[in-house]
Amino acid sequence: MPASRTDSSPADHGRIEDVDVSSEMQTSFLEYAYSVIYSRALPDARDGLKPVQRRILFQMADMGLRPDRGHVKSARVVGEVMGKLHPHGDAPIYDALVRLAQPFSLRVPLVDGHGNFGSLDDGPAAPRYTEARLAPPALALTENLDEDVVDFIPNYDGQFQQPEVLPAAFPNLLVNGTTGIAVGMATNMAPHNLIEVVGAATHLLDNPEATVEELMEFVPGPDLPGGGIIVGLDGIKDAYANGRGSFRTRAKVSIESLGPRRTGLIVTELPYLVGPERVIEKIKDAVNAKKLQGISDVTDLTDRHHGLRLVIGIKTGFDPQAVLDHLYRLTPLEDSFSINNVALVEGQPQTLGLRELLRVYLDHRISVVTRRSRYRLTRRKERLHLVEGLLIAILDIDEVIQVIRTSDDGEQARQRLMSVFDLSEAQSEYILELRLRRLTKFSRIELETERDNLKKEIAQLEELLGSDVLLRAQVAHELDAAAEAFGTPRRTLLLNGGPVQPRSRAAAESEVLIGARPGAQ
Repeated sequence: MPASRTDSSPADHGRIEDVDVSSEMQTSFLEYAYSVIYSRALPDARDGLKPVQRRILFQMADMGLRPDRGHVKSARVVGEVMGKLHPHGDAPIYDALVRLAQPFSLRVPLVDGHGNFGSLDDGPAAPRYTEARLAPPALALTENLDEDVVDFIPNYDGQFQQPEVLPAAFPNLLVNGTTGIAVGMATNMAPHNLIEVVGAATHLLDNPEATVEELMEFVPGPDLPGGGIIVGLDGIKDAYANGRGSFRTRAKVSIESLGPRRTGLIVTELPYLVGPERVIEKIKDAVNAKKLQGISDVTDLTDRHHGLRLVIGIKTGFDPQAVLDHLYRLTPLEDSFSINNVALVEGQPQTLGLRELLRVYLDHRISVVTRRSRYRLTRRKERLHLVEGLLIAILDIDEVIQVIRTSDDGEQARQRLMSVFDLSEAQSEYILELRLRRLTKFSRIELETERDNLKKEIAQLEELLGSDVLLRAQVAHELDAAAEAFGTPRRTLLLNGGPVQPRSRAAAESEVLIGARPGAQ
C-alpha cells in the first residue's frame, strides 16, 4: 500500500516521495526490535549484564568510586552515565542502579548504596537523596580493563570509549540472575549461589564433557537472596537441560506459641521478590471474602536488626497446619518462578542451559586471561629492554656523558648513543631522559634485581601462554579466589517434592539442604 512522505530538508522542501507502508513498517520495526534486544533488554551471556548495567559499573569505576572511598550522590552517577555512555533517560538508569544495590534483588549486590534504596514493598528515594559507590564484587567484574582484556567500542556519539563486555571474574549471570522483556522474547533467570556456581565452572574446566547431571551435583538449584524453600526439582532440571522450566517457592514458616493457649505462624523468609505488605494485603482480602478462616490477626515485626518476622495469629480450635495449607494456596506465601534463560551469545539471542551458560562464560574468561597475559608479557619485555639499556649506560657512564656533552642536539646525541653502545632508539631516548640520581651504585643494584625479576616473570608468562593446562588452571584459581572472597552460605532450602511441614526452631537449625554439594552450606 503506497503512502506519501514529505521530505523535510530545506533543499527538497515540498518534495513528496511515495513509499510502500508495509516495507517501511517492516524495516522500522526490525530496527527497533534489534535495538531493544541487543542494546537494552537482554544481558550478554559473558558478563551477565545489560548495556545500562555495564555502563553504570564502568562509569563508576572510571570515576574512582571504589569501596574504600566515600559515597557520591546517585544523581551524579546517573548524570555521568547518561551524558557519556547511555543515550536514554535518567529514570531507567537510576532504576538499574537501584537494582544493582538491592540485596533482596541480587544474590551478590554490585553497588553499595547509602540511603533509601527501596524495599520489597516500597520504591527508592529520588537520586538526589541517595548515594552510591561500587561494592567489592563489582571490582572483580571491572578489574584489568586497562590491560587490553576486552574490546572497547565508541559510545553513542563517538566521543568516548566503553567496554563491549566486562572481564567478569565470576559468572555474574548465573549468580545474580536477570529479567528483561524484549520484542518477541523475554528473559527470566534465577539467582544462584556463587560458591556452587564456581564449583560447577571449575569442574567443567577440568571435564569439558561433563553432563548436566554432573554439574547439578555442584549447583542443585537456585539460591534466592531472601532464602525461602524451593519445592520440587523437576522444573529446575528441565531449565538446566534446555533453558526453560519453572519451580515453586514457599515461605519458611514455623509454628510457635504466642502465649497461653495461643498459637501462631512465624514467617521468617518469603518467596523471591515477595514483600510482607503484599502478603498481609492478600491475607486480609481472603479473610474478608470468607475464603480463609482461623486467622485472628497479622502483625509485621520486621526490622533492620532482626530481619523479616511476620506473625500470623491462629484462632483457638483451628489446626495451624490446615490454616497454613490454605495460606499457601490463597496468598503469595507460595509463588512460582518461570525460568527462561535467554541471553546474547556473539550478539544473537539464545536459550541456554546450565552447561551452555557455563561454557560461554569460561570461554570468555579464558580469553580474558590470555589477553591479559599477552599484554603483561609485552609490557615486561619492553621494560626489560629499557632496564638492560640503562645498565649498559651505568657501566660506561663517563663515556655516555662525554657522548651527550659533545653532541650538538638531542637527535645527534640519540644517534651517537645508538651507534657507540649498540642501543635501540627506545633505550637511547630513555637514557637521555635519565635523572642523575639514578647513577648511584645502589640504583645499579636495584636495576639488576629488577632485570632478574622481569626475566622470571617473562618466563612464567611465556610458559602460561604456551600451555592450555596452565591457562585453565589459572582461570580456575581466579574463580576459586572470587568464591572465597564473595561467596556466602546457601540461603534457599531445596525439597525434592512432597508437602512442606512447618518447622520448629530446633528443626530449622538442624535442617540439612537437599542436593547441596559437600562443603556448601
